[in-house]
Amino acid sequence: MNKEDVLEKLKEVIYPGFKKSIVDFGFVKNIEIGDGVLVEVEIVSSKSEVAAQVRNGIIKALGENTQVIVKQPQPPKEKSNTQSGKNITPQIKHFVMVSSGKGGVGKSTTTVNLAISMAKLGKKVGVLDADIYGPNIPRMLGEERAEVTVVGEKLKPILTHGIEMMSMGILMEQGQGLMWRGAMIMKAIEQLLRDVYWSDLDVLFIDMPPGTGDAQITLAQSVPVTAGVCVTTPQVVALDDTARSLDMFEKLYIPVAGIVENMSGFLCPDNGKEYDIFGKGGSEKLAKEYKTEILSEIPIEIGIREGGDNGKPISFYAPESVSAKRYEKAANRLWEVIEKIDKEDLAGNSAIQPDMEGGAKCH
Repeated sequence: MNKEDVLEKLKEVIYPGFKKSIVDFGFVKNIEIGDGVLVEVEIVSSKSEVAAQVRNGIIKALGENTQVIVKQPQPPKEKSNTQSGKNITPQIKHFVMVSSGKGGVGKSTTTVNLAISMAKLGKKVGVLDADIYGPNIPRMLGEERAEVTVVGEKLKPILTHGIEMMSMGILMEQGQGLMWRGAMIMKAIEQLLRDVYWSDLDVLFIDMPPGTGDAQITLAQSVPVTAGVCVTTPQVVALDDTARSLDMFEKLYIPVAGIVENMSGFLCPDNGKEYDIFGKGGSEKLAKEYKTEILSEIPIEIGIREGGDNGKPISFYAPESVSAKRYEKAANRLWEVIEKIDKEDLAGNSAIQPDMEGGAKCH
């Protein structure tokens, strides 16, 4: 076999927990052919069982006369919340990955309002809209027609509502669909991190595409993600997908800061009462299972929908509303979790233990 034959065979080796091969993810770093075949791969998980599955898959694909070297990150002592030790934007102190197992659960709305609420705490905050296929954040911030300024060889982020923002949505023509394969998505996310002139931020919120795949893997390889936030709704179907998202955080060695449950009750504008039309609190069982917590339960409130459509986020324009106060509470708790992770890192502790009320977890 030549190297091309070996690579073709290695496309049969699916990375554990995902649907793509170690070749698709770019984990194959070296192939040498002599009396036998030597394959060197570098994965993002520090778990020994993941390395064993990859090794066994390679041997099964290429035969017993195959030498396999699997490089993987060890649980780091100085920074327990990183996977690869790589950071292409070192001026940013903390990265928060906002993720959901499925679309339509309010992930972008949550990202925008958490970011604004965090900025109101006096933190320097940015938002990276990494949802390449559905970049909605520019519209939610009223910046869908913003023009990008180039500083040197980098793009200057848009300053809006007290936060910095960059999105593929302001780099392409409105309404244009992106028909990109995985490798192009991975490259785009790296460029949005590296080629944007981000300030010395306290927190960069990253709004991820729904699901578990290329974008999530790329982010874990590119920067040390401090914590993940899962967004869901109370329905069982959404919770099933949220479990997959939480499982993804485990596989990528990312601490889980908590869950935001959207559409958690309906806030009637006529009488101010809250009605559980879609159910409420369905995430509690999931939070206990993954030893994390509910950061907030956000109701269906007309102001959230209007603010998202009109570019006027409820946390900025209606700070006294029920939802804005709940976002503020969630941002406060999220910052507490981030500080806790920092303290654990300074203490050289490689595991984040939950407190009595729940908290972040590191694997």
